Amino acid sequence: MTERYGVQYTRSFQRALLDSLREGGFIFYSRHGEATEGSDQANLSFQDCTTQRNLSALGRMQAMWYGDIFKRQRIPVAFPIVASPFCRAIETAALAFRTENIQVDPLGYDIYRLSGHLNQMEQASILYNLSKALEEQPPKGGNKVIISHSFPAGVGLGPISDMGTVVVRPHGRGKGFEVVARLSLEELNRLGNEG
Repeated sequence: MTERYGVQYTRSFQRALLDSLREGGFIFYSRHGEATEGSDQANLSFQDCTTQRNLSALGRMQAMWYGDIFKRQRIPVAFPIVASPFCRAIETAALAFRTENIQVDPLGYDIYRLSGHLNQMEQASILYNLSKALEEQPPKGGNKVIISHSFPAGVGLGPISDMGTVVVRPHGRGKGFEVVARLSLEELNRLGNEG
């Protein structure tokens, strides 16, 4: 039995989850790999990675491992991979899926902003746009992957570890979504493993 975020997942749940993921229809909302220490600069530019925190060596390894897990576990991915406009998210997506087929989504920047000082109206607008994105069903037989950022406690999908994933089942536009599982990178790797 695995416990994460106060939730216990039995082996049978993990195997059933992996079987479902192999059929497609889910969204993997994942935080980028570990970034370097420090903070993004005040003169942040999405065109200049030197103004941002970037992936550390460990973060790069995490990103490659993440992509390898999808291949080994035979979890189908619908392209393009959606990434926040930050270099660390785009690099995570490129390393994980070895593709140039990445769609940059400005919603990732808004999610990043949730950790700052926003008024209630701005926060509500961002969370509404997030909900709309998480309601969109991926193409049949595939899973959508979003590489973005963590959330503050009690906001949106909550805190997410480096390369951690929130697995979401979208119900369609205007019909909501359901969080199926919250998995660390190690837990995603263990899905379907015996013992």
